[in-house]
Amino acid sequence: MSATEWFQARLRSGEKSKVPVAPEAAARSAPKNAPKPSARSTAERLLVTLRKADEALSPRALRRVLADLQAVIDPRVSEVEGGRRAHAIAEAYRAATTEERRDYWALMSEHFAADAQKLKTARDQHQSAVGTPDEGQAELRLRRALVSPRMRLLQRFAVEPEGMRFLVDLRADLLPHLKADKRLLSLDAELEQLFSTWFDVAFLELRRIDWDSPASLIEKLIRYEAVHDIKSWSDVKNRLDDSDRRCYGFFHPRLPNEPLIFVEVALVDRISDGITPLLDEAAVPVLPAKATTAIFYSISNTQNGLRGVSFGDSLIKRVVETLQDELPRLKTFATLSPIPGFRTWLAKNAAELLPRLDEKREAEIGRLVGSLPPTAERLLAAVDAATSLDARSPLRQWLLQAAAEYLGRALVDGTPADPVARFHLGNGARVERLNWAGDPSPKGHKQSYGLMVNYLYDLKRLDKHRTWLADGKVAVSGDIESLYFKKG
Repeated sequence: MSATEWFQARLRSGEKSKVPVAPEAAARSAPKNAPKPSARSTAERLLVTLRKADEALSPRALRRVLADLQAVIDPRVSEVEGGRRAHAIAEAYRAATTEERRDYWALMSEHFAADAQKLKTARDQHQSAVGTPDEGQAELRLRRALVSPRMRLLQRFAVEPEGMRFLVDLRADLLPHLKADKRLLSLDAELEQLFSTWFDVAFLELRRIDWDSPASLIEKLIRYEAVHDIKSWSDVKNRLDDSDRRCYGFFHPRLPNEPLIFVEVALVDRISDGITPLLDEAAVPVLPAKATTAIFYSISNTQNGLRGVSFGDSLIKRVVETLQDELPRLKTFATLSPIPGFRTWLAKNAAELLPRLDEKREAEIGRLVGSLPPTAERLLAAVDAATSLDARSPLRQWLLQAAAEYLGRALVDGTPADPVARFHLGNGARVERLNWAGDPSPKGHKQSYGLMVNYLYDLKRLDKHRTWLADGKVAVSGDIESLYFKKG
């Protein structure tokens, strides 16, 4: 029987499903909505000789990288030699494409986990030992079982002088891919755990940054500024002016001349209500000796790879202490902050706020927007021209009320919805005052219709305010509370 006859006989016998089909033909015949086959794990890829079209490293290259990673934690080599091997991998990683880097992450995630059987045994023994004299020893065994080879691998990378920089950058590369690839969560979690220890505030140095700082450091301030863009060298010089301006940053000894976070401060005689005067290069400076108020008007984290590692609250506390030592007349410490999530929140919640208007205000707003009762769509369109609204406009008043609701009452899982509010209120500050047209820039209008807010750091009440927040209550001033809508 020829091959053709055999093939036709198989078709006639009803065994069509067993005939191998070319991948291209299978793709053409598959239903349009059929799920795509899942990507091969690195374990599967290591056992084959050919790579698929969407895989970066060939199986041979993958095996070589895995062997190199395993050699880093070889128990027969010293920490120094392990660090040297890790450095070689770091150099290869830096030269790799984004797709190839994903293979490095996958190998670290899938092949360096804690031993599942040892972990189960240790957990069972600990459960059995709870309440007995052996509990302490069982807990120790459980802790040891939880330490994965991956943790030792990451620690070896940190041995080299550039190792910390490599790990921070690696996590920054990794973060955008976590939602799409859950395999990487364990690697991310262990990096964050290590960074929380390595970047504890006890190991950080507070340094003032001024115009006499190295040019390379000042250039980094320009690049990292995340709140109010620095437009020129004269702009940054104004922000670092010795008279009424201060800038402080936290630095780590393994990342020299690399600020992890920095804060810009203006020394003034009252709480500021707008960013324009603070950034005005021609403004007459306040003499430091006469300043009574320190305004924190920009706080920028610089390292995406350190997301989740908190040291901003400690930075503000240390800066307050430093300023008080230098300038005893300073009594008030507050921010002038953006409200980055307000416009997005209002677009989703305006319809829910409308029923809480009293009849008089509802009629006034209805006449202004051409709809009675007013609709959320027309109201949002009307307040989009916020800068043209005069002080007595019902639309302006409604927008301020909505902002007060957002900052003082909008909570997500018990924490403030706005990210900047979450930071300052979590540090014990209170929402002090809303400022109309505080940021007239396009960015300010896009985020919050130009509104800005002051958070007040009342040093005697920080702990009290934090306790309130833990109970789901936001600390606000009487002015903010008076803006709340009546609860419907």
